[in-house]
Amino acid sequence: MTNKRIAIIGAGPSGLAQLRAFQSAAAKGEEIPEIVCYEKQDNWGGLWNYTWRTGLDENGEPVHCSMYRYLWSNGPKEGLEFADYSFEEHFGKQIASYPPRAVLFDYIEGRVKKANVRDWIKFNHAVRWVNYDDASGKFTVTVHDHNNDTTTSSEFDHVICASGHFSTPNVPHYEGFETFNGRLVHAHDFRDAREFSGKDILVVGSSYSAEDIGSQCWKYGAKTITSCYRSAPMGFKWPDNWEEKPAMEKVSGNTVYFSDGTSKDVDAIILCTGYKHFFNFLPDDLRLKTANRLASADLYKGVVYVHNPKMFYLGMQDQWFTFNMFDAQAWWVRDAILGKIDVSAVSKDDMLADVSERETREEADDDVKYAIRYQADYVKELVAETDYPSFDIDGACEAFFQWKKHKAEDIMAFRNNSYTSVITGTLAPVHHTPWKDALDDSMEAYLKN
Repeated sequence: MTNKRIAIIGAGPSGLAQLRAFQSAAAKGEEIPEIVCYEKQDNWGGLWNYTWRTGLDENGEPVHCSMYRYLWSNGPKEGLEFADYSFEEHFGKQIASYPPRAVLFDYIEGRVKKANVRDWIKFNHAVRWVNYDDASGKFTVTVHDHNNDTTTSSEFDHVICASGHFSTPNVPHYEGFETFNGRLVHAHDFRDAREFSGKDILVVGSSYSAEDIGSQCWKYGAKTITSCYRSAPMGFKWPDNWEEKPAMEKVSGNTVYFSDGTSKDVDAIILCTGYKHFFNFLPDDLRLKTANRLASADLYKGVVYVHNPKMFYLGMQDQWFTFNMFDAQAWWVRDAILGKIDVSAVSKDDMLADVSERETREEADDDVKYAIRYQADYVKELVAETDYPSFDIDGACEAFFQWKKHKAEDIMAFRNNSYTSVITGTLAPVHHTPWKDALDDSMEAYLKN
């Protein structure tokens, strides 16, 4: 057991959850394999590791960050709290329910600093290729070390892909984009809402990034916001200078034409059109191909790659639960690797049947409450099979249900509400400044009492 080697790709919340899972086993006196985590950025945190850069980074790698400068959590922190590391433990007090980006990054980092796992991570190491040899039963992982400008290959018994799926933009094309006279940008490259102050903007899409980037631009002084949708409007009670339109059909100069026959002149188009699961470092026989959904294709228990059960994926589902779901997955994968869960005893047919059952159950109802409960049940299922500290998952669901209700009541003020921690049982304080007026979102400003 002890001579096993494990490669983890990515040191964002999923990869860090995996490191913490192995560290927690080691802390209990268990023997764990040798672990190497490759991270292409120069620090951990994944998407939460904010950068001003867009396009390519200083090493010529595609920029991973899709976060913008003034991003705040768009769901209550009570739905994502680590069962083994509460916000109160980290900050020394309970904090308001919708922390800004810098505050959440600090919280994620606090747990892995406490676990002392940084030495397991090779930073500025971009994975170039992974292949599997049937004869030896080993993976070869080829990486480029940007610190030394060298490319090397190493052998591993298991590979855990934790590289995320919200960093490669899905960019549609519309007639007239080539000759649009304004700023045209995908949400992935959106950084600072102040750029659009005083401007008429179009936000294309009707999901979370459209809602939040539009709200950001409204908060920082955009003149008007128009959002357009393909299937259904977001349907919130928007401010007076925000209107929803059906699908964009084409653009001419600065004028956008919509499918209802109306048009609007805009200064900027922000494409909130989603992301692709993209793994250009994996060959076809190891590469996950899935839509962004709650039941990912080809993953037994949502984590084991059915076409090669020595390969695992973390965090590949569409998400209501985030950090705590990655934890549940990471603890389960750890136990599969340690042999406490015998994956080899499950036939490929049974694995595929598991995937199919999850898909069928997801498709049984498209209600939001159903989807939240569906994912809660998934987290419960994994937690029950490991020693991850059980927490009040139903209570976390309640926080999500309250959140949906608060958004319907006032989309520009939902972040002013408070929820109760399912870990410590304490109610979050109301933030000292309403979200729309809190223009300084630094950690110092946020944590002031």
